[in-house]
Order: sequence, then structure tokens, then C-alpha cells
Amino acid sequence: MDRRTLMIGAGALVLASGAGMVSFGGRGGDVPDLGAANAQQAGDVDISGIVEMAMGPEDAPVTVIEYASFTCPHCASFHVGPGARLKSEYVDTGKVRFIYRDVYFDRPGLWASMVARCEPDRFFGITDMLYKQQRDWIGDGQPAAIAENLRKIGRVAGLSDEQLDTCLSDAEKAQALVAWFQQNAEADQIESTPSLVINGEKHSNMSWNDLKAIIDEQLGE
Repeated sequence: MDRRTLMIGAGALVLASGAGMVSFGGRGGDVPDLGAANAQQAGDVDISGIVEMAMGPEDAPVTVIEYASFTCPHCASFHVGPGARLKSEYVDTGKVRFIYRDVYFDRPGLWASMVARCEPDRFFGITDMLYKQQRDWIGDGQPAAIAENLRKIGRVAGLSDEQLDTCLSDAEKAQALVAWFQQNAEADQIESTPSLVINGEKHSNMSWNDLKAIIDEQLGE
């Protein structure tokens, strides 16, 4: 389990932050800072436009909600391990409805989410790239390099420079995403990543065998 815990209090997420925008220069160089996104109480922000990213039939007998951060190494391990088997053996076969919910520990995680969400139909494809290439795009942690690496992933996924400029400079969307995350995390009492909510019951990170056993029990198999 990722030991970076979520500190949510008084409607404000306690994270490293600055003010306004972070400028990296060049085309589309202004990327929202998490400090600006945290400026308002979650209840004051309109989150109605945030799309719930999901796979599998809505009437599937089991619903699995994953809370994860694109900068969380344990989330990347879950994605390529248990998460991949969950998709192939249960989501693709119609037994599980899978919902992915973003967690924001830091600015790069927010930026990655904004790239992934640039076109909802491409979300899970970009998510796969972000987790499999996590070490590469995070690199040595320099903001300018991370922003450019995320743009490269977006381009490979078929997004244009104009789309990436628009998505990465949308401060209102960034604020709404953080407020949406705060609301979900508080409601489900999420404290670390990855966390799973399976048919309403919260679980921490686990092996594939443990996850499979819980889902099979819910399916009555």
C-alpha cells in the first residue's frame, strides 16, 4: 500500500502547492497548479461536468471502484498486475463494472489526469500508457520535463497539440477535479492508494488471488 496518506480537512487538500499557474514556457506552457485548484472549498466548486470513468456493463453484479494516483508506484504495480487480470477475466466478460477515480497527491498526478481526461474515449488507453511508463515520464521530478513527457504521451495517444494546450491550461477543470476527488475520498473514507471499494466495501491494496476470492464470493462462485 502506498504510505502517502490523504489529508483532507476543512474542504482543503493538504498538498505541495504554489499559486495560480506554473509556467513552463513554449506553446501551451501554463499548467494549473494544485495550489490554485485547492483555493476554494470543495462544496463551492461545480463538479457536474466531471465524467465518471468506467468500463463494463452498468448492471454487472459486482462493482469495483479503484482509487489511484498516476504518480503512485504501487498503483502502477496494481494496474499491470491484478488490474489487468480484473479487466480481462471479469470486466470484459460482463461480470464486473469497473470505475476508476483519481487521487491527487501532487501536481504531476493532476496534470496526468488532465491529459488522460482530454478525450474521455481515450481515457483508459492513456491510463495504461501512464502507468506502464510511470518512471519514464516522472523522470527526475522536474516540472517542465514532466509536463513535456505528458504531452508526448498525449500525442502518441492521438491528441493534437491544440487539444493538449486546452486541456492542460484549464484551471477551472483542475479545480473541479480536485473538488470531485475530495468529495469521493471523503465519502468512501479513502486514506491511501490504491484502495478498492467492492460492492460498497472498502479494501486496501491486495494480491490477485485475494481480489479474485472477494469477487468470486460476491458472484456466488
